[in-house]
Amino acid sequence: MTHGNGIEVTEFIPLGFGAQHRFWHILFIVFLLIYTTSMVGNIGMILLIKTDSRLQTPMYFFLQHLAFVGICYTSAITPKTLQNLISENKSISFVRCVMQLWVYGTFGTTDCYLLAAMAVDHYVAICKPLHYSTVMSHTVCILLVAGSYLIGSINSSVHGGLMFSLSFCKSHTINHFFCDAPPILAISCSDISINIVLLVVFVGFNLTFTMLVVIFSYIYILASILKVPSTAGRKKAFSTCASHLTAVTIFYGTFFYMYLQPHSNNSQEPMKVASVFYGIVIPLLNPLIYNLRNKEVKEALITIGKKLF
Repeated sequence: MTHGNGIEVTEFIPLGFGAQHRFWHILFIVFLLIYTTSMVGNIGMILLIKTDSRLQTPMYFFLQHLAFVGICYTSAITPKTLQNLISENKSISFVRCVMQLWVYGTFGTTDCYLLAAMAVDHYVAICKPLHYSTVMSHTVCILLVAGSYLIGSINSSVHGGLMFSLSFCKSHTINHFFCDAPPILAISCSDISINIVLLVVFVGFNLTFTMLVVIFSYIYILASILKVPSTAGRKKAFSTCASHLTAVTIFYGTFFYMYLQPHSNNSQEPMKVASVFYGIVIPLLNPLIYNLRNKEVKEALITIGKKLF
């Protein structure tokens, strides 16, 4: 990878946030607390699901991988962000930058497909309960999860691989706090038309496809719930989906704001805030959402608490 004047570019400098030089100590403490709590929550969720026999169901199998994905993509960006807040040397090598982009993109995309798989699981459980054990067999669940990881990896490999063909003549500073594709492409002096096309196609397809799966699943779920004669039955069915719907709304709402709004210089800071929410805060919210709203998880936590204390 070369600079416009023929000098090889070996590192980038993320600019971070506009006001971080004034509030770096506050940002560091807040991000560190969020990251630590997120890691504890997600690792705890994985261990809880693995050890409690009542949680050995397809829904918790997907939730276990959702927690793992959250750990991976927040760990791709948060430690370096924390380092940049307290260190004078904010540079990141080109190879590490591409690796950060790859890890973040892989597990972010995988998250989309896992949420779609969980929507399908809810659909089968509520709309086809007699066929649930057959349709959502362990083999099917493994294939859905493996496919999610594979698609995420392919998606990021395409974008990451194309980065090695770019040259940079505008600057080596990235107007972001981590290595994401749009801010990297913005400082390239190469022809980035193919990068833009593939970014729009891949991101557009992944978001549209998974969102349609979620929407149609819940249309059928809602139709089935409305046919339930008892109020208690409807309430139980809605309760089953509440945690997942909350996670989906937060995830896709942030994602659409990040990638589907018009970009301008004035929108960079709000975009960074949205990226913080997506990359750092959401991995914390997922275990909180499922812990607080799922009866089985709360019962499992109570059981473990009694054994420990």
